[in-house]
Formats: sequence, C-alpha cells, structure tokens
Amino acid sequence: MMRSAAINRRSFVKAAGLGFLAALTPRSLMALERTDAVYASGIRAADGSFAIATVTERGEIVDQMTLPARAHGMAFSASTGKTVAFARRPGTFAMIFDPRNKSEPVAISSPEGRHFYGHGAFSPDGRLLYASENDFDGNRGMIGLYDATDRFTRIGEFETYGIGPHDMTVSEDGRLLIVANGGIETHPDFGRTKLNLGEMQPSLALIDAATGALVEKHVLPAEWAELSTRHVDLDGEGRIWFACQYEGHRKNLPPLVGHFAKGENLSFIELPEETTRRLANYVGAIAVNRSEGLVGITSPKGGASVTIDARTGKVLAEATIPDAAGIAPAKSGFAVSSYDGDFLSTRSDVAWDQHIVRI
Repeated sequence: MMRSAAINRRSFVKAAGLGFLAALTPRSLMALERTDAVYASGIRAADGSFAIATVTERGEIVDQMTLPARAHGMAFSASTGKTVAFARRPGTFAMIFDPRNKSEPVAISSPEGRHFYGHGAFSPDGRLLYASENDFDGNRGMIGLYDATDRFTRIGEFETYGIGPHDMTVSEDGRLLIVANGGIETHPDFGRTKLNLGEMQPSLALIDAATGALVEKHVLPAEWAELSTRHVDLDGEGRIWFACQYEGHRKNLPPLVGHFAKGENLSFIELPEETTRRLANYVGAIAVNRSEGLVGITSPKGGASVTIDARTGKVLAEATIPDAAGIAPAKSGFAVSSYDGDFLSTRSDVAWDQHIVRI
C-alpha cells in the first residue's frame, strides 16, 4: 500500500504554530477549527488579481497569498510542508511557499527558452522539485530539476521523450517520474494556440528519476492520436491513472480515463456512453482517494464530476457542477471546486482555478 501525502487539520494547525493562528481573522479560525482537511488552490479575485488560497474542506477561505499572474497546478511535499504554485502555460514563474507561514515565499523563473506547463512534483524526501517544461524552440518536453535545499536553484533537466508534457508525478519510492506527454506542440510566440492538431503524438512516459533515462513509453493507439494525455495520479495499489482531453471531432466518443502500471499496457475504462457525452470529451482534473479506493474526475466543459470505483472501473456517482474545476480527496469522496466560486457547500466571490492540492 502507498502512504497518503495528505495532512489532516489537526496536524496542519500543530505545524503552523501560534504565529500563523494569531494572524487569522476570527472567521478564518472558526473555519479552520471545523474542517477535516486543508487545501490550496489558485484563485482569481473579484478585482481580477490572482492569488493562492488556503481553503477548508467546506470551501471557506482561510488565508491568501498574492501571485503575479494566474497559476494552474500545484505540488505539495508532505516531508517539508512546502507547496508550489506553477504558472499557467506559457507562464515562466513558480511560487514556493509554506502554507503555515513558517518561511518567506521563494519565486523562481524558468530559464531562457523554457516555460512551465503548470505542473510538477516533489521527490518523496522533499529535496528535489520536478517541473514539466517546454523547450519551445526545440519542440521537446522537459523536466526541470530544482534543489529544494538551496532556494530551488535549477540543477539540471531531463527529457520527457515526448512533446507537450503537462501533468507529472513521482512514484512512491521516488525512482520513477511519471509524465503525461499531451502530444500538442505550442510556442509562446503563438500564445496558447495548438500548432499540430493533425499530427499529435500523445504518450505516457516512465523516466528514471536518478538518470533521466527512459524506462517505458506508452504511445496512444493510432485511432486515438488526437486524445491528449493530460493529468495523472496514483492509487493505493501503485497504478497510474490518467485522464485525457480529445482534440478530434466532437461527435466521436473516445475513452477519456485509463490506468497502467510499470510493465503493463494501457487499459482504458469503458465509461457509459451517457457519461462520456456528459464529460464533453474533456477531463480537466483527476484525483484518487486512496483510503476509499475511488477515482474522481471533473469536466469544466461538461459541467460535471464523476466518481469511479478504482477496483472495478465502474461509475459510482455523477454530479452536475457548472464549470467544474479542481478535485482532490476528502474525508469522504472528493472536494470539488468550480470557476463560478463554488467549493463544495460554500460559494466565494472568486473564480477557483483548475486544480486543488490537499496540504
């Protein structure tokens, strides 16, 4: 079994200390006391500014940290308590902070000729930060390596053996980097325009975390070459779950979710046709609740969230959530946010961004 990286509210409060708690408003203190979990997510405030919000499982905002521009995905280290917010593609900043306010935030920039893809992950010991990046002139996916013990100095890079890497994670033992190569060519000179939709090459790659050597590469079948592999997570049995976004004809019904493990072929989940239509060929985020054996996915285009049994692949629940955005494991099921400001039972005057991380 794999350990959970989540920290409950009691552990969070204990680690935060009196200084952090003293800085909170009475309303935030009450929200923190009532929650079972603490999360972080990017937001756009009502005035158009961007920030990272610390939020309870009920969706009550506890604290905020201003960002220079819009963030996308995040990474959390259970070993050190550090959280990273990555800029949305083709952004070039990442902000590393301690949600418990124990240290000053550290801002880093991608090197010349690179930009972030909005995702990354820590090594299990928290000493390294890996970030998915684009070598845009070379049209190569890269993983930037940053030393978390030395103010996140960049110390190297590995290839992802594909183009358009998006989400990535690290195996529980720290030996493998797991990358979803979306297969889509982009260049900052053209903003967020997708430049090769007729010649996409989506894949999932396992990379040796010590050497950068390719361990395995799983290219999607030719009939689904327009199915961009975008997000990944790990379940309690060590399987890698992946979610996709389809760039082909909207009337097609491609498989959108699957899983595999080292040494195995890709296996797609056969979602009911009605569920696939509901997702509008677009899964924006995926999360695994390891303790309950569940996989959750959201679709902002379809305005829906879906809960899947990780063992059988069967759909257990569906919910209509307009502009459904982030998803992360909760004490029971999943916490889900929306672009409209909903975070489970609470609505705030913000737009939640695409991803949530449980801290």
